[in-house]
Amino acid sequence: MKVHVQKYSAVATWKWDVAEDEVCGICRVQFDGTCPSCKYPGEDCPLLVGKCGHSFHMHCIFDWIGTESSKGLCPMCRQKFEFEES
Repeated sequence: MKVHVQKYSAVATWKWDVAEDEVCGICRVQFDGTCPSCKYPGEDCPLLVGKCGHSFHMHCIFDWIGTESSKGLCPMCRQKFEFEES
C-alpha cells in the first residue's frame, strides 16, 4: 500500500534559553510573549541577561535604565546593571 501526502501543515514552537526567571521582572510578561512595546516575540525584542543573573526584555530594561530614578541599578536586586557578554 502506497500513501501519497497531498498537503501538510508544519507547526513549530520555541522558547528562550533562560535558566532562572520565566517572566520579565519589569513588565511581568512571560519571556515567550512580547513586551508591551512589541507586537511579535523573537529577535526584535531579545532578552538581556545582567551579570547579576536577572533577565529582562530588551525594551523593558532600556526604558528602566533610561529613567532617572533607576540610577542604573537592576530593578530586582538593586545591583549595578551590566549586560552579560554572550
